[in-house]
Order: sequence, then structure tokens, then C-alpha cells
Amino acid sequence: MKNLLKKLLPNGFKEKYRDYKKKKRKNALDGKGVTCVICNSTYKEFAPYGMPKRSNARCFNCGSLERHRLIWKYIDDKKLLNKSLSILHFAPEKVFYKLFSTSEDIEYVPCDLMPEIYNYDGNTIIQQADITDIPFDSNHFDFIVCNHVLEHIPDDRLAMSELFRVMKPGGSGIFQVPLDYNREHTYEDFSITTPEGRAEAFGQHDHVRWYGRDYKDRLANVGFQVVEDDFVKTFSKDEQFKYGFMDSEMIYFCKKTEAS
Repeated sequence: MKNLLKKLLPNGFKEKYRDYKKKKRKNALDGKGVTCVICNSTYKEFAPYGMPKRSNARCFNCGSLERHRLIWKYIDDKKLLNKSLSILHFAPEKVFYKLFSTSEDIEYVPCDLMPEIYNYDGNTIIQQADITDIPFDSNHFDFIVCNHVLEHIPDDRLAMSELFRVMKPGGSGIFQVPLDYNREHTYEDFSITTPEGRAEAFGQHDHVRWYGRDYKDRLANVGFQVVEDDFVKTFSKDEQFKYGFMDSEMIYFCKKTEAS
């Protein structure tokens, strides 16, 4: 349909539309209303992104979204990477891959069940790993990043248990998921198997649940000490806009105690 419309529209209209798009992009790029905390780029505002589109969401330069910038700001402000660390990173986002893989102080292990889908320009190999059967020794990693992964995993308890197993005592991690704070309990229905059914029930075609406010308890039940940190509320509304944060997202910071 989109290609058909292109053929039917007169050339003059198409040229005006291209000029409009260029002007709109230039207007968004010009200014210092927002700052990306990951790449330090400044713009009038971030680009819209998502379905439906969210305003002030995506960095034009590094491609970071609201959750990436919030996580990085948390890591940076809390000085979580101020020493040599081994980091396990599931479903590695490009913005974090670049940061972690170029640091001399980090032993970085990015991994995914299907590493072939990643085509990053870097020397660190993305390893194949099933989050429900992680191929590393127990008590191995200082820090783990697992961002928007668990909502895809049918046996999330097993995945959480594996994350706990491979984390060193005294280690920590950030485990973010899409979360509906209006739900007291996580909603899952494994009789829903079609992409259309899952999109309607869980918000995306490849999700298998909507996490509710009991997400913290699910993590704690496998042994983690969980800090549900409303970190974003430490910033004013103007600052939240400046950094492109969602005002509703909490950070789920998980620790494995020395006694574990």
C-alpha cells in the first residue's frame, strides 16, 4: 500500500514531503533541550519511537531509549562500575555493548539464545546461551544486565534461578521488565500461543506475561535481595524530560549476599 501511494502521488508533492521531513528532523536536532546520558549528544528533543509512538524517546545518535538512559544513569550515579568487573549481559543492546566491550576494566560476556541476529561492529563475540541453562560456573559474574528479557521466557523462575546461580556472592545486577503497576499479580496464560493472541494479552507478539507489582517477590523467591528503586523520582520533571526518562519506571537492583 505504501509503495502504491508513492507511485500515485505527483512528484511535486513527494518533493515537498521530503523537504518537510528534512525540516522536521533538523528542527528536532537543533537545540539543547535534551541530553543523552550515554553518548552526550544534545538535541531539541529525542525522536519519537514505539507502537504507539512515544514522544522524546530515541536518541538520534546512539539509538538509546528511555530505559537504556535510565539504567546507565543509575549505574553511573551509583558508581557500580568503579572497579574491575566481570559482566554478563543477556540480549545485549548495542548502546551497552559499545560501552562495556571497549572498557579495559571489564571482562565482558554478551550472550543470547540466537547470537547470529547481532551484527555489531566490535571485537567481543556474542556467545550463545540459554538463560534457563546458563553455560557458566556458579558464582562467576560480578554484575549482570538483563533488560527486557524475562517477559519472553516461559519458565522465568528457572531463568531467575540461573541468574542467581552464576552471580558471585556480593555481586549485583539490574533486571528490568515491562511492568504494569496497576496489576497486583503477574498475568500469564500459557494457553495463549499465537502472536496475535499474545500481542493482545501481553502487549507484544513475543511476550508470555505481563508482570505486576509482585515482580519483586518473584526475584526475591529465588534468593535475590531486591531493591525496588524509584530512582527516576530523584529527578525533577524538567530533568526527566532533559534526559528522556519515563517517570513511571523503577530500577530493579538485585544483590546476592555474601552468605549465599
